[in-house]
Amino acid sequence: MHDRRRATVKDVRRGNRSAVLWWLYFHRACTRQELGAATGLSAASVTSVVRELLDEGLVAEAGSQDSDGGRPRTLLEVDGRYGFVVGVDVGETRVQVGLYDLTLAERAKAECRLDPTDHAPAVVVRAVAEGLRTVLADAGVGQDAVLGVGVGVPGIVEQGEQALVHGQTYGWDAVPLEAMLREITDLPLRLENCAKTTGQAELWFGAGRGTRSAVVTILGSGVGASLITGGGIYRGATSSAGEWGHMKIVAGGRACRCGSAGCLEAYVGAEAIMDRFGAAVSAYQDEEAAITALAADDSPGAAATLAETAEYLGIGIANLINLFNPERIIIGGWAGLLLGPRLLPAIRTAAGRHALRHPFAATSIELALLGPREGALGAATLPLESLLDGALRFRRAAGR
Repeated sequence: MHDRRRATVKDVRRGNRSAVLWWLYFHRACTRQELGAATGLSAASVTSVVRELLDEGLVAEAGSQDSDGGRPRTLLEVDGRYGFVVGVDVGETRVQVGLYDLTLAERAKAECRLDPTDHAPAVVVRAVAEGLRTVLADAGVGQDAVLGVGVGVPGIVEQGEQALVHGQTYGWDAVPLEAMLREITDLPLRLENCAKTTGQAELWFGAGRGTRSAVVTILGSGVGASLITGGGIYRGATSSAGEWGHMKIVAGGRACRCGSAGCLEAYVGAEAIMDRFGAAVSAYQDEEAAITALAADDSPGAAATLAETAEYLGIGIANLINLFNPERIIIGGWAGLLLGPRLLPAIRTAAGRHALRHPFAATSIELALLGPREGALGAATLPLESLLDGALRFRRAAGR
């Protein structure tokens, strides 16, 4: 009974701390009185939590606010200098690594190119190690100042004692990626599907802000989606929710990299688009160069390919609207951002033709706001989320 009570008290304190931190982080400077009203905590609980956070250096005083007829009230905010977080985005052609302070302002970045034909886990781990060394050296930051590392990967992340990655298009089957990364760093690690990390970034800082129900679609070499419900990311029973690219849109259609046929990705993934255009990606520097060229091509063949791409995307988005009834559909990913400015009106029109009228009328379709940095930034939200939840306590930035 005593141990149970002690655990319960500890859980309550952690919950109080988390409530204060989440509110402070997203609403910036607040008074203790505003924190109490926003979180529903008593004045005594707010005072206790704030004192603890001030002592740790995670929260700082940020001036004062006049009050009606009383003493000025002290404003509080999360101190961005408390420490740093790292975001790693593992893609088809590169690994991007970013170092951020707690405001998620970028302090350093690195990019390691990958051979699109070689995604061996050991190759990816070496690229992550190189990127991590580079950003720490460039920013002059020691590992003791880093609170944690978030890693976004393509495929399904099976969470457990050690995260396993199932990446069918990579040829990965239960790859012990977390254990492999533990061999290059002892920093706290969190792994998640890259579509989900990108969706979380858009939810927190981009086009998803203020929504309770949205879908962030990711278009690149592959195709995925992040489902936002209740203001958070929906992961599903085994964390595989959002494999939108493998929704079937044509019975017996084009072969997909997953081994099936007729998948959306087989029509609107970068290589599939270029294949339908009749041009090999190898004729360009890489997939991004190929899609950039196609987006700027005014030839009849390019126009027909892009019109067909918009139609397929409209069908896929209509399915999302009919299934999930979201407030907002956000088109992101590097290919989505390259093609979006030209295709968005046609995508909206196609989605309107294929979706049910009532849910379509309640859904906006727009482009992501965070741009090419959204992958690494999204991964960096993972250790930040752990910090705000209270799972990363007692880490301090060196030199504070």
